[in-house]
Amino acid sequence: MKNISLLAALVLFAACKEESKTREPITVNYPTTKKVDTVDNYFGTEVPDPYRWLEDDRSEETEAWVKKQNAATFGYLEKIPFREDLKNRLEKLWNYEKVGSPFKEGDYTYYYKNNGLQNQYVVYRKKDNGEEEVFLDPNTFSEDGTTSLMGLSFTKDGSKAAYLISEGGSDWRKGIVIDAESKEIVEDTLVDIKFSGISWKGNEGFYYSSYDKPEGSELSAKTDQHKLYYHKLGTPQSEDKIIFGGTPEEKHRYVGGSVSEDQKYLFITASISTSGNKLFMMDLSKENPELVTILDDTDSDTYPIENEGSKLYLVTDRDAPNKKVVTVDASNPTPDNWKDLIPETENVLTAATGGGYFFAEYMVDAISKVLQYDYDGNLVREVKLPGVGSAGGFGGKKEDKEFYFSFTNYNTPGSLYKYNVDTGEYEQYWKPQIDFNPGDYESKQVFYNSKDGTKVPMIITYKKGTELNGKNPTILYGYGGFNVSLTPSFSIVNAVWMEQGGVYAVPNLRGGGEYGKKWHIAGTKLNKQNVFDDFIAAAEYLIENKYTSKEYLAIRGGSNGGLLVGATMTQRPDLMQVALPAVGVMDMLRYHTFTAGAGWAYDYGTSEDSEEMFNYIKGYSPVHNVKEGTEYPATLVTTGDHDDRVVPAHSFKFAAELQEKQAGEQPTLIRIETNAGHGAGTPVSKTIEQYADIFGFTFYNMGYEELPNQAVLKEFKD
Repeated sequence: MKNISLLAALVLFAACKEESKTREPITVNYPTTKKVDTVDNYFGTEVPDPYRWLEDDRSEETEAWVKKQNAATFGYLEKIPFREDLKNRLEKLWNYEKVGSPFKEGDYTYYYKNNGLQNQYVVYRKKDNGEEEVFLDPNTFSEDGTTSLMGLSFTKDGSKAAYLISEGGSDWRKGIVIDAESKEIVEDTLVDIKFSGISWKGNEGFYYSSYDKPEGSELSAKTDQHKLYYHKLGTPQSEDKIIFGGTPEEKHRYVGGSVSEDQKYLFITASISTSGNKLFMMDLSKENPELVTILDDTDSDTYPIENEGSKLYLVTDRDAPNKKVVTVDASNPTPDNWKDLIPETENVLTAATGGGYFFAEYMVDAISKVLQYDYDGNLVREVKLPGVGSAGGFGGKKEDKEFYFSFTNYNTPGSLYKYNVDTGEYEQYWKPQIDFNPGDYESKQVFYNSKDGTKVPMIITYKKGTELNGKNPTILYGYGGFNVSLTPSFSIVNAVWMEQGGVYAVPNLRGGGEYGKKWHIAGTKLNKQNVFDDFIAAAEYLIENKYTSKEYLAIRGGSNGGLLVGATMTQRPDLMQVALPAVGVMDMLRYHTFTAGAGWAYDYGTSEDSEEMFNYIKGYSPVHNVKEGTEYPATLVTTGDHDDRVVPAHSFKFAAELQEKQAGEQPTLIRIETNAGHGAGTPVSKTIEQYADIFGFTFYNMGYEELPNQAVLKEFKD
């Protein structure tokens, strides 16, 4: 597909239908993407990989390709007449103070806060009712705001802190240790920390995890042996001791260590994939603690939540797909000695502790329900939440008598509530002052049938009074994988979409965790097509019930959700007008050869597992299913050049295939954010620019000459 002129006026709004309307097409000069003769052989089947060269993120050739693609993409986006209006509205709506839940460390109360348009949240603190002061300001870490704070951990007495930073969105972190009182750095910066938190052992040192730095590109080379280290303050990082993961017998892709609140135990988790873990412990009160096995298989997700002396409390889905809390003594902690404390129910459990109680948050059709239990497993009360939506943050330290929880849904900005653990009473602590009226919007949950008859829930949010006439611009957003649950939460960018008369729909697809392990497994490996079928059925429901039509439907998702969009648009290109795959896993035959991608095999399987698995994966892999002569929807692929989670080569290859084979006149563009990663820590300024482009592209390719609701824009301009 070369130098194609775009017929942009595809469908006009109802008021314009009677009169023929045209506009100047935007010409896209697609860069030429060379092809190479790379061929892989899988079980006797030869599979060409003509764009393999784009996997080399360090080559000058790839860098030049990125620049040319961005020039073509931004040349198009700059011609969209309302792009700047969207950016201005996003900035206006975004510009309100945001506050995170306070937490106590030593003599201070700490909290994250953003005054509105700051690129990164600032950490503040104060003593009792004293003066507020800045503790850490990540906006000073780099000039362009692309260095972010990605973790903060204090010693038990609050006298020292260690924090992690990410540069350019990379998963590789640096660790910095400071004296909490003076805020002075107390030793050299630690480097090359990855997929890790920091867990202190007294004031002496802390545990962290990382991989050996790979040969070749640190952004894309495979990393698969995670190691847990102990860093003793005052010593060089080169002397850090490997606690677990350093031998062939202990080789795992993901290893983590956490010290119990009473500092008695070190718990170690070890996994070969994103689901299932082994569990070990060490008694830190002993001089040379031995490694004790709690669980020696990866058949369940099991982790410690609390201990009272030698009595351990574990959360597990072993023999309990929806999870339960069990107890066991540290002297003999294997599963045959576990006793149920909070039994499994029909709803999925997320458990936390605080103030000497357990808080069990359940998902009931993706909606929060919270129960409070004592340490004997007795129900104390159900916490009556402020509304129907998502609650989070229940929990704190054992001595806390108050803590803070958050509440939100798709049309209600998140607020904070101060909760009394003994009485169960709470009061609103903080409410955002935002230029958005939740009362103007409504959310409704519907259930629809997927291809195989499975009932799937979906929450649809839109402005009250919206006419179901099939002409509403609609974004269908999905994920469907890795046991991730999509629960209702407010988004500034979605608020701007809905202000313009847009509908926002989120189905809870199989592969997620909304209905426990069985729901997750139903969307993995040889069941992965169920996820795409669920998403397709959601689109068909929206069209059949006149929320929208093909001409006004956009599908969107990121990471595993990017795969979802890529698979859906290649299987059913007739179903949507716009496709918006973000940082997607698009080359399913090779995903496991990059960074920690092999750890995703629990969900996906790999092309090397068996001929059956290879054929199944090849059957939906987006890169391998772009077909010559097919009319694909208008597509804006988005990725970051520093993404070392889902390497950008996935998106590069997919965009190249689309540009070569697109038979229609819809644009197939790729927007590559420079000095950015998988998404976490992205500066606010970049996020606003990205969504102005994404929404601008979407509205424009739905046929809009101007934004549907210009009154909103005029109102804030005036």
